[in-house]
Amino acid sequence: MTDLWNDDQPIYRQLYERVVRLILRGDFAEGDALPSVRQLSADYRINHLTVAKSYQALVDEGLVEKRRGLGMFVLEGARERLLARERQLFLEKELPELIRRARELGIEPAVLQDAVTQQCKEKSE
Repeated sequence: MTDLWNDDQPIYRQLYERVVRLILRGDFAEGDALPSVRQLSADYRINHLTVAKSYQALVDEGLVEKRRGLGMFVLEGARERLLARERQLFLEKELPELIRRARELGIEPAVLQDAVTQQCKEKSE
């Protein structure tokens, strides 16, 4: 159980990121109910306020909504908004870091491009 969380960021943020990944993967589709605060609190053995804080962050971003007496539900368009956000983050932060590292290692742009093309082919097969 101790390997579920790391010390890099607060647990509520890590739980938030897990739910985001599940929405992105389609494990939680639009209109699906999220597990209850009590259920996650028991499953992960964390304080219910930590779970509630994670869910509130999802509400604040317009990804889920709270239905009084029913729980939390994934909003329509949540996955598309997350995909757009993650694509933008990749292009603005991760890709430049990858290119910087390739330059640092002396990898020529054509070699990098070939490697990316090859990786994409392997993943689609």
